[in-house]
Amino acid sequence: MLIYKIFRADEWAHLQAQGASDGAPIDVADGFVHFSTAEQAAETAAKHFAGVEGLTLLACEADSMGGNLKWETSRGGALFPHLYRQIRISDVVWSCDLPFDGKTHQFPEEMA
Repeated sequence: MLIYKIFRADEWAHLQAQGASDGAPIDVADGFVHFSTAEQAAETAAKHFAGVEGLTLLACEADSMGGNLKWETSRGGALFPHLYRQIRISDVVWSCDLPFDGKTHQFPEEMA
């Protein structure tokens, strides 16, 4: 199962350059890397990245993260994937730009 991480340009550049990252500032503060399922990603973008341009969407394979990935109750009682280690560039199956059309972020069709 693919899970998704939204990164700002500098966060994505850091992961690419270093090969691993503690994530965004909210991830560092919370002690884990926040991910979303395909169904949760658009709401995550609207809630945490409203109006932000220059984002990158990362798709990662949940099964390859093993016991470091925990499914925990969060927003609205839904289970969200949380990674209790650094995200590694090797975790990324694919990435793409996440354009903003002035109203919402445009997610790729393969997530539907």
